[in-house]
Amino acid sequence: MDENAGPATASGGRRPGEVPLLLATVFRDMSDHLHTRLAELGREPLRPAHGYAFRYLADHPHATTVGLAAHLGVTKQSASKTVGELADWGYLRRRPHPTDRRAQILRLTDRGQEYVRLADTLWAEAEQQWADLIGADRLTAVHDALRAYVDHLPDGRRTGLRPVW
Repeated sequence: MDENAGPATASGGRRPGEVPLLLATVFRDMSDHLHTRLAELGREPLRPAHGYAFRYLADHPHATTVGLAAHLGVTKQSASKTVGELADWGYLRRRPHPTDRRAQILRLTDRGQEYVRLADTLWAEAEQQWADLIGADRLTAVHDALRAYVDHLPDGRRTGLRPVW
């Protein structure tokens, strides 16, 4: 046996367990593309945690810092720091909670909603680069396979995009 041949492969030259690693690598490259483009556009130094916060806030119009912290899997203090940064940059506003004096409702501002649209455009650029590499039909097949996997998840696991700390 050739010791340089590497681990045994499944059909098609795929190593068992390689798909999650490839997905992580592609996601990291696409994320780097997004952040490079944001810097080129002169945007604030947003971190991936900000992006996850934007997505959560866009989908939860009555979000609180506690809810955001639970979604992100961080402490309330860490989520408060992220909320403060986004508020300072004009991406969100805080309003009194109607029933809990200790809590605040977090809402994206027009600028925050515009950022979500910009992020969608930048993600589409990265996706188009992938389509240019492998072809639109193959990217559609990848999309359909990933959608089938996500749709198969139990309801409690289909909670939206969350970080993997």
